[in-house]
Amino acid sequence: MQSSLSILKHQKMEIKNKKINYLYELEESYTAGIQLFGTEIKSIRQGKAGLTDSYCFFLRNELWVRMHIAEYDFGSYNNHDPRRDRKLLLTRRELNKLERKTKIKGVTIIPVRLFINEDGFAKIEIAVARGKRKYDKRQSLKAQDSKRELSRLMKV
Repeated sequence: MQSSLSILKHQKMEIKNKKINYLYELEESYTAGIQLFGTEIKSIRQGKAGLTDSYCFFLRNELWVRMHIAEYDFGSYNNHDPRRDRKLLLTRRELNKLERKTKIKGVTIIPVRLFINEDGFAKIEIAVARGKRKYDKRQSLKAQDSKRELSRLMKV
């Protein structure tokens, strides 16, 4: 009989930001830990988190993420606020590097995916990104369509 801890360790959970490749060009990515409450990690393990409207920002030399984690179903009055700011855990060197990069116009930090690592901790992959312009978006859609057509022709 397996313990419940070993079952949780083998549970694969990953939430991706699907619009990221359409809206942004990713330059550099980092993996960070997140400070969470108990009901937040339980909701994440159920897959009830969303990254579509999330973003990162600096406040007092610390990096924070604003994202949506749904309230835990079995939470009592201790349940968390779904849209609260959560602190990201990075080294001071990484924080300084990220802060320097965000000073450049048009560069931002975007959460790419949220996952639980093999130790059972929630981690978030963030990326330094530059927003695409309208013509860049059109070019990426054309490239995606041509790639899809090519794969269809190869199968036939």
